[in-house]
Amino acid sequence: MEQRKTLSVALPKGRLGNQVYNMLEQSGYECPEIREESRKLIFENPERGVRYFQVKPTDVVKYVERGAADVGICGKDILLEYTPSVYELLDLGIGKCRMCVAAPKGWRDDRERTLRVATKFTNIAGNYFAEKGRDIDMIKLHGSIEIAPIVGLSDVIVDIVETGNTLRENNLEVVETVVPISARFIANKAAFQFRTKEIEDMRDALARFVKK
Repeated sequence: MEQRKTLSVALPKGRLGNQVYNMLEQSGYECPEIREESRKLIFENPERGVRYFQVKPTDVVKYVERGAADVGICGKDILLEYTPSVYELLDLGIGKCRMCVAAPKGWRDDRERTLRVATKFTNIAGNYFAEKGRDIDMIKLHGSIEIAPIVGLSDVIVDIVETGNTLRENNLEVVETVVPISARFIANKAAFQFRTKEIEDMRDALARFVKK
């Protein structure tokens, strides 16, 4: 493969980042040193035209939006919550889960009362209940959201559900699904304008490995 102009790619740390890198490696954008045991955060392979760096999943959009990375991978939940000015180019079909409303088992909504909602995702929750015409009291939390309805802080929670095991172990259940979530390939708008071919080549290479 001929040497390509380097694209900077923001990868989320953790399991999702590993899954994404596997796809990129299969797509011809390998960087062997990323698999070595080290404390490095930046990895480059000029021959394959890639420069990777690993950041917290919620920070990927900031690096891409502000141009520190040309492209990146993040969950749809992050895009919905922070509404960054980036291009969403591909659903990678991995990291699948759901954004859900959950409550104690047997809970029933009393629409005569303001609904108390605990969540990390205030924009997603606010937009969802606004569309339903439901008055809510929003309680933003940063830790274990599941505790809130158990101790009476909230009536329901809005959070990401993957297996549902944590909910079941705490006698909670999904009441409604807000939106399905999966990993997305995103691009900085200016980078896409000036480096359209390179970014589209990476997108198309990844698309071949997306499971239908």
